[in-house]
Amino acid sequence: MHVDLNLLTALDALLEERSVSAAAARLHLSQPAMSRTLGRIRDATGDPILVRTGRTMALTPRALALRQEVQAIVQRAHAVFAPERELDLQKLDRTFTVRCHDALMSALGTRLLLAVQEQAPHVQLRLLGEPTGDTDDLRHGRVDLEIGAAEPALPEIRGELVGQDCLVVAVRRDHPLARGRLTARRYAQALHVIVSRRGRLRDPIDDALEALGLRRRVVAAAPTSAAAIHFVQESDLVVVLPARVCGPTLRTVGLSALPLPLDVPELRIVQLWHQRYESDKAHAWLRGHTREIVQAICRGER
Repeated sequence: MHVDLNLLTALDALLEERSVSAAAARLHLSQPAMSRTLGRIRDATGDPILVRTGRTMALTPRALALRQEVQAIVQRAHAVFAPERELDLQKLDRTFTVRCHDALMSALGTRLLLAVQEQAPHVQLRLLGEPTGDTDDLRHGRVDLEIGAAEPALPEIRGELVGQDCLVVAVRRDHPLARGRLTARRYAQALHVIVSRRGRLRDPIDDALEALGLRRRVVAAAPTSAAAIHFVQESDLVVVLPARVCGPTLRTVGLSALPLPLDVPELRIVQLWHQRYESDKAHAWLRGHTREIVQAICRGER
């Protein structure tokens, strides 16, 4: 049987985008041309691949089963025909989109910008904060590298543990908790603000307190650590933050960092990227720099 291998590229785009128009835009084709290609794919596979569900399109069970295999085949084909070249950072002209929590961005951003300016002067960085909800930005190529606490949620997303940080309680230097030993009970009796981009008023700290028969009063959720730090500066509120990542900022604004009197796991810092960039030398260079910088931050190096 004659097989048109060009259909594989189109099928990969359709499985990834789940939309004829989006797949057409990705492959620089007209929508009618992509619709005709989808018809040929349906004839070749004997399966509809995409079916309408209300206003959107959904993958059939057969399409879901084929997705990873088709993607792997297309990536291997691109690797076969892509010439292997040495990475010339002085000539590299590329824009990388990096997304991470605002606290980590403050600690990481300046060092990463300096490294890029020194080694790859034509590279631009688009630095984004975390969104309020889950997205498919890594899968769709809208974000090149994401750094946070989340583990890979999809099989095509690669992940690497790049650092760990402990948690501390940030308070004003003249706050009552700053005097004497901070116990779990004294900590629970304070007024608390939580850093949550989704506005959650509960986090694992509450579980640790309840295991000791204690409860705390959370009066607010702040969208960023910068906002929470400002609230703590101006009130008797307290906030739990990563020690190494936020340490320089806390010292700059004159806040005290007290040991958290609870048994909670260290904060894991993970960087994520789509598997399409696994062998991309420029992307590997970017990942290497973020890894080194985060590790230095977690060692307390300025």
